[in-house]
Amino acid sequence: MAEGFSNPIVAAGVTGLHDLYATRAVTPVEAVEVYLARIARLNPALGAVTDLDAEGAQAAAHASAARWASNAPLSHVDGAPILVKSNIAVAGLPWTAGIGAYRGRIADADAEVVARLRRAGAVILGCVNMHEGALGATTDNPWFGRTENPHRAGSTPGGSSGGSGAAAAAGLCAAALGTDTMGSVRIPSGYCGIFGHKPTRGRIPTAGVTELSWTLDHIGPHARSADDCAAILNAVAPGREARNPDRPLAVLEFDGQVDAQPQVRAGLEAVVDHARREGLRVEPLRLTDYDFGRMRRLGLLISEAEGYVIHEAALAADPEGFSDAFRPLLQWGATQPAHKLARAYRDLAAAAEALRTAFAPYAGVLMPTAPQTAFAFGPAPANQADFTAIADFTGQPATAFPAGVTNEGLPLSCQVVTPDDAQALALARKLALPTPAPPDFRG
Repeated sequence: MAEGFSNPIVAAGVTGLHDLYATRAVTPVEAVEVYLARIARLNPALGAVTDLDAEGAQAAAHASAARWASNAPLSHVDGAPILVKSNIAVAGLPWTAGIGAYRGRIADADAEVVARLRRAGAVILGCVNMHEGALGATTDNPWFGRTENPHRAGSTPGGSSGGSGAAAAAGLCAAALGTDTMGSVRIPSGYCGIFGHKPTRGRIPTAGVTELSWTLDHIGPHARSADDCAAILNAVAPGREARNPDRPLAVLEFDGQVDAQPQVRAGLEAVVDHARREGLRVEPLRLTDYDFGRMRRLGLLISEAEGYVIHEAALAADPEGFSDAFRPLLQWGATQPAHKLARAYRDLAAAAEALRTAFAPYAGVLMPTAPQTAFAFGPAPANQADFTAIADFTGQPATAFPAGVTNEGLPLSCQVVTPDDAQALALARKLALPTPAPPDFRG
């Protein structure tokens, strides 16, 4: 739904490139050159891309072009230029997870999701910036620099997959991969005005990912359309899902539970009006017994405790390779008593089961992606993940989608949580509102 890119290759996205390749209007070699040139020209101001494999991308593009010339593409994403979050291993490139202690670590093999993309013919351009260790949502990284929001310099693109969201929104790739623990695909997609999909838990394997939490982490795509997200998802994890189009769409009521900005509420109301015009039955849903803040804190406790286990060896070997902001969070997780952690797992599991029961009568549950739009760099609002964490807790798929812009030109975003991935993407496609591409990146 991002409108306004002047270059037809960038405007095409993943699925449009498939059509351009099929008609011989463009070759994968030409598309990769366009994206590499955009990265060279635009990334110095954006700070999204940290590592490039230009030679490997060009070789992969030539191989893809040969397949298209022989009418033998491997998939709908054959020749699509993709960027990858730096906690997902890309063979031969730094595998840092945004942490200084891992600056010299070079991946000797692709993560499973990257390997699957390559087998589908996708072209891996390189890696992008992220919030340190995936624990945070501003992508102001002390080791690898700050990633700007392409819609407004000086504002966060969100996180932790901020480089992925910014790069996809700015047209530096056809799509990007991110990870989502409590909202880290959907929040940057929302702040940057694009689509972001968190799949069903376990649908995309996390082998080869430096996780924050093995309990909550998911891998998902960022792209400029729901169709592009679907193409990436189906390339790495094909699946058939039953849809429930005859069920009503629930709209989350959260007054008195989550403090959301007025423009965020207005964006949600605009999407609800659009849903009704599209013929959807809309019903209110209030989660009376769900404590948004407490559940978010339990998710953070689990993430920080599991994150300490994941990084324990590196923390011992190179404590100064973890920033003064990140290191104490992991150390706090390590000192929490076993009974507190056990209670967190129990209470979060019970809340997730209650949420799945509450959501069961509906085709999907509509809510804001975040309680606020992108904000100036600085401390993040405590409630930033109150809405997005829900789908990570339940393990259900959720798609963030554009919902227009504020009077100041910042993107608005909503998300829909559903029983299956195809339903989430279909509803996002139907409900999304036109959102312009970032003005400084349209050319």
